[in-house]
Amino acid sequence: MGKDDGLKPDDFPIEADKDKLRTRKGEPVASAESEQIADQIAERLNEHAHQQEQDRWSA
Repeated sequence: MGKDDGLKPDDFPIEADKDKLRTRKGEPVASAESEQIADQIAERLNEHAHQQEQDRWSA
């Protein structure tokens, strides 16, 4: 991803692969200090994306 690119809805769910974060297509997004932190980041990103989707439909 270029520095101007952000995560898009079809990038989700984000998956933790050891200490790396990847889109559902397997494209690298970021890396973390540990597997545990990568798992937490992926979980939070996915929860946030899900909430945004819910908010969009309920508006």
